[in-house]
Amino acid sequence: MKTTDLSNIMRMAWRFYRTTHQAFGECLKLAWRNFNLVRNMHTEVVRFYFRKVDGTLREAWGTLRSDIIPPVEGNDTRKKNDTVQVYYDTERQEWRCFKRLNLVF
Repeated sequence: MKTTDLSNIMRMAWRFYRTTHQAFGECLKLAWRNFNLVRNMHTEVVRFYFRKVDGTLREAWGTLRSDIIPPVEGNDTRKKNDTVQVYYDTERQEWRCFKRLNLVF
């Protein structure tokens, strides 16, 4: 683990805290869950759950492995959004995203 990883985890936890005003400890746990999910998605296909905007719980199978995801076509110049996590859904064979704040486990 790098020092920059710890810095990013703390930055994410503070962002969650400012958004939700929950206990900082809970925000820190959520930031660690997000970090571990992304780290695992870089090496394998991961099953995880998140709460959708309409309030329902969604089970997802996703990955960020470069040998599984399709190559990017064209010039992707979209702005990066730190509040959402992008992943490749292996069941639907397309890119998806969810709000990092809504990750359940």
